[in-house]
Amino acid sequence: MCTALPVCCQILPYIPETTLAAARQAVVKGENPTSEVIRVGIGTTNFGTYQYNDITIFGTGDTQIYDNKMLVANVGANQSIRITYKGGYFTISCPQYSEKLAGPVQITSNYGLLGVTGLKRAGKQALYHGAFELLKNNDNTFNLVNMIEVEEYLKGVVPNEMPVSFGLEALKAQSVAARNYVLSPRTKASPNYDVVDSVASQVYFGANTEKPLSNQAVKETEGVVAIYNWDLILAQYSSTAGGYTESYSNAFSDPVTKAFPSSEKPYLKAKPDIIGQEPLNTEEKASVYYKSKPDAYDVRSPYFRWERKWTAEELKNTLETTLPAQSATGFIKPAFKKGDKLDDLAEIKVLKRGDSGKIVEMEIVTRSQTYKVFKELVIRRLMTNNGKALPSANVVFDNILDENGNLTGVYAYGGGFGHGVGLSQYGAGFMGSELHKSYDKILQHYYSGVTLATKPVILSTNASQIIAEQSFYAPQNQAKIIIDNKFGVSKLIVDINGKEQLFDMPKDLFGYKRNVEIDISKHIKIGRNTIKFSSPDLETSAFNKGVRLYVELVEKRDNDWIE
Repeated sequence: MCTALPVCCQILPYIPETTLAAARQAVVKGENPTSEVIRVGIGTTNFGTYQYNDITIFGTGDTQIYDNKMLVANVGANQSIRITYKGGYFTISCPQYSEKLAGPVQITSNYGLLGVTGLKRAGKQALYHGAFELLKNNDNTFNLVNMIEVEEYLKGVVPNEMPVSFGLEALKAQSVAARNYVLSPRTKASPNYDVVDSVASQVYFGANTEKPLSNQAVKETEGVVAIYNWDLILAQYSSTAGGYTESYSNAFSDPVTKAFPSSEKPYLKAKPDIIGQEPLNTEEKASVYYKSKPDAYDVRSPYFRWERKWTAEELKNTLETTLPAQSATGFIKPAFKKGDKLDDLAEIKVLKRGDSGKIVEMEIVTRSQTYKVFKELVIRRLMTNNGKALPSANVVFDNILDENGNLTGVYAYGGGFGHGVGLSQYGAGFMGSELHKSYDKILQHYYSGVTLATKPVILSTNASQIIAEQSFYAPQNQAKIIIDNKFGVSKLIVDINGKEQLFDMPKDLFGYKRNVEIDISKHIKIGRNTIKFSSPDLETSAFNKGVRLYVELVEKRDNDWIE
C-alpha cells in the first residue's frame, strides 16, 4: 500500500549498517556513508535515452518517497509507483496516494532493492542498491539517477565488464581500474550525474547481475586505487590491446579543447607485452606485426587478430554514408557534408602511427579529393564493414590495384578490440590465470609507475575535513602512510582498527620534513582495515593550513617478475 504520512507506520528508527542505509543517509541526512557515494545515470533498456517523462518504480522492500529530502510517503513492497513529469512538477501515483511534488524526488527501499518496471539488464529485471533520485531537465524531462556507494556500484560493474572466467586476480585488477574510472572519470557525463550505466562510461547492470567471484574481487580490493604523483590515474581499459598498448595522447583528444593528439599521461604510455618488441610506428613494422600472431598476453581474445575487406565500390558507398556523421566530430578535414559525393577512390593512406601501430592520422584519397582523418574512434566508425565499426585502429590497409593502377579493393589486417590504452582485459585474464600474476603486478604492467593506495585525503581546519576515515583491504600486513606535510603539522593521530596511535612528525634543519613515510605494518591485518586520521594542530585557531596523506600498500616482491 501507499499512503501519505503520518497515516502509515513510520520508517523503522533503526537503520542497519548496509549500503541501502548508507545511501539513504547520504541522500536524506547528509551523513557519511561507508564509502564514497557516486551518481549513475540510468538509461532505458537499450540505452537509447537518459531522459524520461513517465516511469514506474518499485522497491522489493518497504519503499520511501522524499520530496527534496522530506519524507512524504511510505509504500509497501513491490507496489508500483508511477511518476510523470510536466510543467515543473512530478506527479506521484500509487494505491491510496497521489500528489504533485516540486522535487527533486528521492526514493529508497529499506531492506530491499529498487527497480524500474520493464527495465532489463542482461535479459533480467534490473534491480539496484542505493537510492534513486529524479532530477529535472530544461525540456520537460527528468533523469533517473542511482545514488550508490562505490563498493556496491562496482559489484554491478565488474562481472559485466569482464567475464568471471578470467579469474580472481584479473577481476581484482578490473575492480581497481573500475574504481579509479568512476572516482576520476575523463569527463562528467551530465550536471545531474557522474557517469552513465553503458559503454559510454563503464557497463553497470546493477544488483541482479552480481557474481560471487567478482563480488570477492571487489571485497578484496576495497578502497584500493591506482595513483600517480598524488592523483588518481585515469584508468583507461579496453577488451584487447592486440599485444601492444598505445599512449593516451595518440588515442584521445583533450576533453575540453578537443585538441588531438592530446597531452601525454605518463602512466598511459605505449607498451608491448613482450620485452624487446620494437615500436610499430612504420608501415613495414605494423604490417609484419598485424599480419602475424606473435606471443602476447591477450592472444586468447577472438579479436587478437582479424581481417576485413571491401571492393572499391563498397568502400566508396560506405564512406559516403559515414563521412558526414564523423565530420561532425571535427576530426575530418575538410568536412564532408550530407549529400556530398566522393569521386572514385584511389588510395587509403596512413600518414602517422603510434608506437602500437595504431593509426593517428590517415588520408582518404580519390581521383580529385583528399580527406585527412584523425583519431582512432573516428577511423573505426568511418571504415565500417557490413555496418560494423572496425574493432580497433591497429590496422594495416592493403590497397589492391588492377593492371592500370586503379583501386579495386582494400584489405584490412588488424589486431585488438577497443582503444587499446591502459589495461587489456583479455591480457589481464591471461596474466592472472595462466602466468599466475597478482592483481597489483597486472595493474603495474598496464599503468606505468603507479602506486596502489587509498585515495589521497586532505586534513584541514575545515569542519568537514578535520577527520578523514577510510577502509581498505590489505592482501598482506604491510602498509605505510605517505604524508605531504607542507605546512608543518607537528603530530598525527591515526586510529587503526580501533587502536589509536600518535606519531610525531620528523624534523630536519629547516623545520618539519615535508615528505614523510610512516610504516604501519604492525598495526594492520590481512583483510579489511579501517583507519581514521586527525591532528591536534587542526583544532587550534593558530594553525589554518592542513596536511595531505594516503595509505600505500607495500608490495611483496616476486622474483620471477620481469618488466
